[in-house]
Amino acid sequence: MTGTGIRLTAPAPGWAIDADVVVVGSGVAGLTTALRCTAAGLRTVVVTKARLDDGSTRWAQGGIAAALGEGDTPEQHLADTLVAGVGLCDEEAVRALVTEGPAAVRRLIGTGAHFDTSATGELQLTREGGHHRRRIAHAGGDATGAEISRALVEAVRTASLRIVENALVLDLLTDEHGRTSGVTLHVMGEGQHDGVGAVHAPAVVLATGGMGQVFSATTNPAVSTGDGVALALRAGAEVSDLEFVQFHPTVLFLGAGAEGQQPLVSEAVRGEGAHLVDADGVRFMLDQHELAELAPRDIVAKAITRRMREQGAEHMYLDARHFGARMWESRFPTILAACRSHGIDPVTEPIPVAPAAHYASGGVRTDLRGRTTVPGLYACGEVACTGVHGANRLASNSLLEGLVFAERIAADIATAPRRPAEHRSPQAGVTGPAPATSLLPLIAPEARTGIQRIMSKGAGVLRSARSLETAGEALETIFQRALHPDTARSQDIAGSQDDSQDTAPPRNGLGGPDGFNGLGDKAAVPGVESWETSNLLCVARVLVAAALEREETRGSHWREDHPERDDTDWRRHLVVRLMPDRRLAIRRTETAAFPPVSPAPAPAPGPVSAAGPAPARPVSPHPADAPREP
Repeated sequence: MTGTGIRLTAPAPGWAIDADVVVVGSGVAGLTTALRCTAAGLRTVVVTKARLDDGSTRWAQGGIAAALGEGDTPEQHLADTLVAGVGLCDEEAVRALVTEGPAAVRRLIGTGAHFDTSATGELQLTREGGHHRRRIAHAGGDATGAEISRALVEAVRTASLRIVENALVLDLLTDEHGRTSGVTLHVMGEGQHDGVGAVHAPAVVLATGGMGQVFSATTNPAVSTGDGVALALRAGAEVSDLEFVQFHPTVLFLGAGAEGQQPLVSEAVRGEGAHLVDADGVRFMLDQHELAELAPRDIVAKAITRRMREQGAEHMYLDARHFGARMWESRFPTILAACRSHGIDPVTEPIPVAPAAHYASGGVRTDLRGRTTVPGLYACGEVACTGVHGANRLASNSLLEGLVFAERIAADIATAPRRPAEHRSPQAGVTGPAPATSLLPLIAPEARTGIQRIMSKGAGVLRSARSLETAGEALETIFQRALHPDTARSQDIAGSQDDSQDTAPPRNGLGGPDGFNGLGDKAAVPGVESWETSNLLCVARVLVAAALEREETRGSHWREDHPERDDTDWRRHLVVRLMPDRRLAIRRTETAAFPPVSPAPAPAPGPVSAAGPAPARPVSPHPADAPREP
């Protein structure tokens, strides 16, 4: 059996529905999977955290990359993707993406998506960072994601799929053999179902999107709390490359204290000729890379950050005044409106920009058919780590990855042997999940802001052993106080008495005595906000642990104390599993290639442990699952 026995604290399911496949998520990856599974005759249920049209896809501005233009080829797209991934892309996965991508985009158009075209009916293509050719198809100028989402939602509604909206997925259900048997979920608000329930299905597809909300400033919507990665970890699946978080270089700067989702200024703006400048108007990217402003995102983000540090500035500028009003209004209407709503007019003034968390290149490890290390569990889109992105995603490859691998997953599910219905029920009866060996302590919603600040300060664009160790200790404090609330409460009371005259800033970014902000004063209760915060803490601990282990700078992982790329020791992946005692098992792959995906061996049983972080140790180059403390 592959499971850890660890689950979220939640009520038992009060209702259940049956299906052949349940797709969790309603972005391009989830809806494409659902449509293809339905077309294959599979009873498909779509579970989405908000409304069906509220997936992360609709926030995508720039477009979708594919070799669709005259003179462009999949081989050229492959080469650009491999360069951006800095030696960690799985070339077979990338080849599948770029060769199957053009046809997948055409099928998307056949589904009803309308892309911008020229007067002669040809697709209008633009460039973005890391691309040597114009191969980015776009819609509505800078509203590509919204158009793709519209077309897929309309197709799903026409196909009459069963949809469960406003539902937060909780945990994976498994049968007595450790195979997937569905999911538990909590439906928020009124509807056909309410409260905690279950969807029973022999195949589960995670298409839950990213985890950008683990940082204070992000381009991700509020629902991107890493729910899919956290569920997979509790289910015993492997995750990989979580340290590679892409920070988008040009996010509208709203002030040093701005938190939450920030407006994105698409890379396509630079693709059309906008320049990055400092306060003196100097184009500082010209001597950084042959592609200048169109260098891969990690290079641009680092260059902006360096310039900010050199000049003691909080942001740089993106200058596109030379576009003129007509181009801004026709090509980038969404960005223009967002800037103007914050008092900035790009037609007459440069746009203040700074990097913010944007995309997780890592995630739940899969093979080329989207299969994870847990039988029957698939992952697709940003929640997955297919090997396509390596250490840094090439711009606009994400929508394409969602399309291509969704089709591959649907094909695999459709051709897999069907299990008889009597073998699909979970271990603990008709609606109940498998018995938990241990429950994760719920994290109070008040800790969410603290987790985000810890991560932005310690694991943001600039990282070091010291910053990561400090972040790991602060995250462990939150976890321990949730695990032992009575002890934490007594410590808080004593601390507040001892430090009553202490006006020094908190040590871990949380505020309050010892930086804890009184979170031990009350126990968290099961609910959406507590579950989301628990998921955020889970993925934050894994990200920090992996970033601390990778002692080099590569792609979107920048270690100030290890500024050079190290291909000899680190052109490898870090693979992480959650053990039954809540510790992390981290191993380094032997080469840059992923090992085959096969059911993970059952973790050795052990007592529930709440020990603090262990000192950093070298990672073994062999694939032994050695438990490591985050």
